Amino acid sequence: MITAEAAAESAVSTAPEVEAATGVPELEEPVWPWKDAPIRALVQRIHQLQAERAQAFRRLEEGHRQYLHCAPLYDFPRYRSKVHEVTQAFAAASREVLAVEAELAGPRAQPVLAGHVRSLQQLEQTRLATVALLQLMGAPEVTGKEETLQISQLKMKIIQTMEAISEVLQDLRFDAEFAE
Repeated sequence: MITAEAAAESAVSTAPEVEAATGVPELEEPVWPWKDAPIRALVQRIHQLQAERAQAFRRLEEGHRQYLHCAPLYDFPRYRSKVHEVTQAFAAASREVLAVEAELAGPRAQPVLAGHVRSLQQLEQTRLATVALLQLMGAPEVTGKEETLQISQLKMKIIQTMEAISEVLQDLRFDAEFAE
């Protein structure tokens, strides 16, 4: 829960006279650094965020591999810490992607580009949920013969999702060229 003090500390005070009159600072939304950036810069930022997500997926996979490798004395607290770290990275990237989508859909009036960004976000959510399920299915206490087929299906779904992500990124890059 965010306290009033924390909200006041994180926001920007805009009118000292309002604060003096009421004792409460008037808060302004923090400035988003991409607000007046060209569309090309927004698209480049989306690609940077995708690279950050790819790196986070690699860290998640490596953490899972380390967790499984230390059998039979699994180090769950370490794995949980890695999952938390990666979750924070995904959340930060998602917030910024959603801000870019809002910028494209609203002030920039670029619904096609905003649609690509929205599709990208949905595909990344699908990918993350599928990877998490795959990791759960791959846990030694779960794996059985019937799960092997499900694991194969999940791996195929991840591959298909990654292909769809690549296509959306390509469409975004292509359509952005014609937007400016």
